[in-house]
Amino acid sequence: MSDGLSRRDVVRAASVAAMLPLVGAFSASAAPRRNPTLKIGIIGCGGRGTGALAQALNADPDTVAWAAGDIFADRLDACLANVASSVKLNGESRTAIPPERRFVGFDAFQKVIDSGVDVVLLTTHPIFRPEHLKAAIAAGKHVFAEKPVAVDAPGIRSVLESAADAKRRNLSLVVGFCWRYHDGMRATFEQINGGALGDITTVQTTYYTGTLSRHPRKPEWSDLEFQFRNWWHFTWISGDHVVEQAVHSIDRLAWATNDRWPARVICLGGRAARQGPEHGNVFDHFSAVYEYDGGMRTFHACRQIDGCPSDNTDYVYGTKGSAVINGWTPTFHLKDLRGDTLWKYKGRNDRDMYQNEHDDLFAAIRAGTTINDGERAAYTTLMALMARMSAYTGQTIAWDQALNSKESLAPASSALAWGDWPTPEVAVPGKTKFV
Repeated sequence: MSDGLSRRDVVRAASVAAMLPLVGAFSASAAPRRNPTLKIGIIGCGGRGTGALAQALNADPDTVAWAAGDIFADRLDACLANVASSVKLNGESRTAIPPERRFVGFDAFQKVIDSGVDVVLLTTHPIFRPEHLKAAIAAGKHVFAEKPVAVDAPGIRSVLESAADAKRRNLSLVVGFCWRYHDGMRATFEQINGGALGDITTVQTTYYTGTLSRHPRKPEWSDLEFQFRNWWHFTWISGDHVVEQAVHSIDRLAWATNDRWPARVICLGGRAARQGPEHGNVFDHFSAVYEYDGGMRTFHACRQIDGCPSDNTDYVYGTKGSAVINGWTPTFHLKDLRGDTLWKYKGRNDRDMYQNEHDDLFAAIRAGTTINDGERAAYTTLMALMARMSAYTGQTIAWDQALNSKESLAPASSALAWGDWPTPEVAVPGKTKFV
């Protein structure tokens, strides 16, 4: 979109706006408390964090926003102001976090975790996800973590360890691959995975959209603040848009194969339309070919270029037919080889997938059961990472090669401080080396 907002941003904003009045419905008079209060800590107070906090509160009437943290004070204040007074518990606001439990800085995540919370929402920049997830699980907290779960292979390996640790501790870990929680998508992929299309022969997914927001540098911003204010456009913070945004489509590609992981990838990519320092060092287009043991190939392409058509369609082909899937439209139907309808989704479309994530998480906590998306989310993110690795280097990248990469983009939070920070170079295929 020309104003820098993606379709995802529009859906997300609408979701937050829709949720706030609904949260207020769980007032003390309308829904008497039945369970012990679950204390929620939010780490990362941008648009997705604001939505996640509202949805977590809406998922269970016996919850309260307990602590909040962000690297920027203005984002923290805006987040809490957007949901303040929208929920009541025993006559008091469920979002009235006192100053002593509002934390700002690169160490804010640990202070939130240590504040006595039961559930942690990890919605800050992707660079921090592995470190924050490790700390939350080690402290025995249930977690909602936004995608992607890492920006590099060391981060993936850390998330796999944290997911295994969560399983050992009987902790729930829901990851924000929101389409996995969409009613129409769930029904459609249940049909596909159940064999309605026969054996899957290939899958193609797309994520074409405009450039995300850009923020010109202000005089008072340091190098590091400028990069974090424009984090979508810096690989070391976001992972690049094939990892940060298009990973949703790559996740559905994996879903269509019943989460079969590729053996290798060759990916083309580049930077055709980005200009200016706000665009950092990310590419603006990628086109990946995944190859599997046995010879099957699947395809993914994504683009962030203004003035071009948007699309987010998935095409699934099998020995008995094909499917065209688009959550934006929405379109969920399967056809046989003659083009006649095999199946079409006729279920409900009134439930919000972002809300469903939190409904499932808090229902599992109350029931004493667990949800653990961690391993699958890590491997889906790795599929996106290996595409970026291939595009940046110009080389074919194998699955094990990507998983064991030693390239570390994410310094520890303790190593970060506002000040000078070099601008990363743009990768050049054929010259940039795989590490």
